[in-house]
Amino acid sequence: MVETETPLPPRGPDERRTQDAVSIEELAADVGALMDILAGGGVAVAPLDVAYAILAATPEGIRRIFDAKQRSYEKPSGMFGNYRMSAELHIMPAERHAMVEEMVTEVGLPFSVVAPFREEHALLAKVDPFVLQSSSKAGTLDMLLNAGQMHDEIAHQAWEREMPVFGSSANLSLTGSKYRLDEIDEVVLRAADISFDYGLSQYANHQGRSSTIIDFRDFSVIRVGVRFETLRQAFMDRFGVVLRA
Repeated sequence: MVETETPLPPRGPDERRTQDAVSIEELAADVGALMDILAGGGVAVAPLDVAYAILAATPEGIRRIFDAKQRSYEKPSGMFGNYRMSAELHIMPAERHAMVEEMVTEVGLPFSVVAPFREEHALLAKVDPFVLQSSSKAGTLDMLLNAGQMHDEIAHQAWEREMPVFGSSANLSLTGSKYRLDEIDEVVLRAADISFDYGLSQYANHQGRSSTIIDFRDFSVIRVGVRFETLRQAFMDRFGVVLRA
């Protein structure tokens, strides 16, 4: 039995949360500014429902992230994506793509899909080999889905610009996720050229968890994340699949 995460209480009743509605215009403008920074080799910190994340799209940016986080290159970054991107890039049987679509559209909880991928796909054509190497492992790509409104807009604009975005939690490696901008380690925050404060992450918890990472080749769980028991029950109820944590 996997311990259920204990939610982190907000500072006060008026504290902003990452799931609070933001106008389409404001969200698009914020993400547009973020994407411009990344395109120029920069680094950004973005508020996700699972945790604050640090992200980049170029070799310079990726190296700055790994250095600031003191992260081993044996731990690849994840790609910010959505169901369409997973369907295009991940190499899986049709029924597993259908599982991903149903989990995204009907269950609506965040999780990451790990599966073999099409390196030759047009979306990855402009990605520097170093970036792709540091964001994949053993021929698989980790893609984060359903992580909130800013995450979804980043994925949307990444598709439109044909500029995939990669990143990880905005924290020193192995120290647990950060759920407020002002709680991010100073050395990590200094690495960012731009950051956004959308308040407390929706799924903030005392265990420091972020997204659940699922290897869709055999449904083993690489990392237990937020709302894991709900995810596991959904996979069992809907598909008869046991997530092996």
